[in-house]
Amino acid sequence: MNFLDLFAGIGGFRLGMERAGHKCIGYVEFDKFARKSYKAMHDTEGEWTAHDITRVTDDDIRQLRDRGRIDIICGGFPCQAFSIAGQRKGFDDTRGTLFFDIARFASIIRPRYLFLENVRGLLNHDNGNTFETILRTLDELGYDVEWDLLNSKDFGVPQNRERVFIIGHLRGASTRKIFPITRENGTINKNDIKQIGNIDQHKRKRENPNTGRVYDINGISPTLSTMQGGGLEPKIKVIGNTSKTNHRSHDVHDVSGISPTIAARDYKGPKQIALRENTKKGYVEATVGDGVRLDHPNGTTGRGRVQVQSSSTITTSGNVGTITNDLRIRKLTPKECFRLQGFPDELFNKAQKVNSDSQLYKQAGNSVTVNVIHAIAKKF
Repeated sequence: MNFLDLFAGIGGFRLGMERAGHKCIGYVEFDKFARKSYKAMHDTEGEWTAHDITRVTDDDIRQLRDRGRIDIICGGFPCQAFSIAGQRKGFDDTRGTLFFDIARFASIIRPRYLFLENVRGLLNHDNGNTFETILRTLDELGYDVEWDLLNSKDFGVPQNRERVFIIGHLRGASTRKIFPITRENGTINKNDIKQIGNIDQHKRKRENPNTGRVYDINGISPTLSTMQGGGLEPKIKVIGNTSKTNHRSHDVHDVSGISPTIAARDYKGPKQIALRENTKKGYVEATVGDGVRLDHPNGTTGRGRVQVQSSSTITTSGNVGTITNDLRIRKLTPKECFRLQGFPDELFNKAQKVNSDSQLYKQAGNSVTVNVIHAIAKKF
């Protein structure tokens, strides 16, 4: 099938779709650095393209439609307005309204499918009203919608990255159902978080209800976070200190306690031991190959956590790291971030020739995971 790549970034949608046998007929990308990588990585000769989607007129879209059949419109529309990590302004944010440009393209081109992606925060933003608005808009355009929440770590890349994928089916176009998608390891298995106890004997009402809870290792681990002040923070048993100054950065912690928050500076040396998960015997040390977040370690949205044998979600800043053989924490390289998004080294090398490391980190963080796109694209 022929597809149009909107909000193209560095071509995560494109590469996954092409691997499934589909053909790109054009793309739109605003960021000039991402466009440089896109053109270096992919063969765009003779394709229609535009820089700013808001400046593409309805007549421009009609001319594109008349050039040839477009079966699928793809788009990972900007997610900052919906992310739980942002200000969550939704449609009050200009970036949020860019969804309506996808709707404008769809209303004129009338492709058989819409293939969209966004952060999981889209589902519950504004108590679900934002997602309801998206569904209602697509329904008014004549599209029946299905969606699923998928994690990149289930598709052959060691990155914990949850995203919602939306498929719009043009009514009367004889399309087929896409979801559910079978993971690479076989059947779909969404484990629940399993609480097996609580060490908070006071049973006081907490701002953070997770404080004190104990979870079964056989379920999904909750986010490990630190509540600052008011006695709400997890208690840490200090068993010694490697410095005569007794500064906290030199504390040594018992593996039977709870890990201190890993600060960004700690990737320079193994001053504090990161901990991984609850077991029946207590906490165990993080091991070589586990992933850590290096930015905003005191956040309450999962930042600072340790990921078991996988990377934390790749961000635009590239502030993710891994535990090395000598138990030091180092920052991932741009190439490693591209790999965690499913891009082969040969394409990264092309992008590296035209962009700086800071731009490459940003592009990897903004991209979709190629493996997930490929798994979905095979079902069109």
